[in-house]
Amino acid sequence: MKKSRPGRLRIVAGIWRSRLLEIASVPGLRPTSERIRETLFNWLAPTINGAHCLDLFAGTGALGLEALSRGAARTVFVEKSAVAIKTLQKNIATLDATNAVVCHSDAFRFLSAAQLGKFDIVFLDPPFATEMLGDLYQTLHKASILAPNARIYVEEDRATPAVELPADWEVLKSKNAGKVRYSLLRIGAATKGTD
Repeated sequence: MKKSRPGRLRIVAGIWRSRLLEIASVPGLRPTSERIRETLFNWLAPTINGAHCLDLFAGTGALGLEALSRGAARTVFVEKSAVAIKTLQKNIATLDATNAVVCHSDAFRFLSAAQLGKFDIVFLDPPFATEMLGDLYQTLHKASILAPNARIYVEEDRATPAVELPADWEVLKSKNAGKVRYSLLRIGAATKGTD
């Protein structure tokens, strides 16, 4: 029996269901698993159609491409690795994803200069070895790019303590899978008087 070809990921559902995409050979790159993507997009089902999405630390683009496959209006992919960018652009061309925008940039640099409108959904999947989530939350909080009631998906190392959220953010859903903790946050939740 042949093993499945390494370096490929599959779109789980939507218009590109079961399409296989290349994975760039970049150290530390870990595409979000099909199982986690399925759960995440079940959570996002009421809000994904027509959504404007931001895929920071895009890597393979698995999250942003899954969003487009399931009806998102547009996804902006931000990635600093030139190798990952090249593969991502190839995958976008393969799918003829005309509503995908690719930015070759560091996430913080992108957020400090972002002028691509407001985002309804942000995918945050930074490298596990770094401890940048707290800074990312604060930068996003101040960047004025989040639509009212925006959702933020976060993937992090299960072994690390959860990072404190800005005051008007709340956790909607959270689960563990292997070494990964993944959560869906909502922005602009009413938290006054709960300090």
